[in-house]
Amino acid sequence: MFASHVATMIHHIPAVATWMVQEGGGTLATDPLGLWKAMGWVARTVVIILFVMSGWSIGVMIDRWMAYSAARKQSRAFAPAVAGALRDGRIDEAIKVAERNKKSHLAKVVTAGLMEFKAHQDSPGAIPGETIEASKRALERTEAIVHAELKRGLGGLATIGSTAPFVGLFGTVMGILNAFIGINNSKATGLAAVAGGIAEALVTTAIGLLVAIPAVMMFNYLTGRVEAFDVEMDNSSSELIDYFLKKRGDVRR
Repeated sequence: MFASHVATMIHHIPAVATWMVQEGGGTLATDPLGLWKAMGWVARTVVIILFVMSGWSIGVMIDRWMAYSAARKQSRAFAPAVAGALRDGRIDEAIKVAERNKKSHLAKVVTAGLMEFKAHQDSPGAIPGETIEASKRALERTEAIVHAELKRGLGGLATIGSTAPFVGLFGTVMGILNAFIGINNSKATGLAAVAGGIAEALVTTAIGLLVAIPAVMMFNYLTGRVEAFDVEMDNSSSELIDYFLKKRGDVRR
């Protein structure tokens, strides 16, 4: 009995498929312009919002990529040059090297520490222990400022990555609603009655994912680079404090 029912269903599949194609064939545009014209105003609004979010995220990605690349390039040139100057005790030369590499995250931190140390050294009434502490505080303040500069825009990128799917989901819900409205208005249940609404739903869902996935991936990547920069700044600050302590010990001798 079961086998006979299955055979009957298989026999009718081609006829059902033909009916579905006839119902929906030729009524739904597949090109982007045609889909846009077929969309309702709600779906169009959702698509516009998603494209604005995409443009914003791409702008942040390009801006951060250029900033991080410049910081990495200048830091590689800055580190050996400033190390050589400090090894010879030429603090003024080290400051000049740092000022020539203004895009380097290491240069910004080291400059603050060196200038604070030099200012206290040149002061006649400076307390030796306070010189180190003042330099340490200057390094910590500058690290916090540079960290905030490096993270600029990443919060918006995270927001876009987390909200874009839900914006697309809103368009999906409205598309399905339009599909049911089409069924009710046409008093029919074929594909032609629901094709427009389903197309809106699928298009907005796809665009939402297309915006969110690159944003999330780039946010994680850029956050990793910021964390690496933080480690480098911490190490440079520690090495600079060690240098100041050693220099103070040499002066006492």
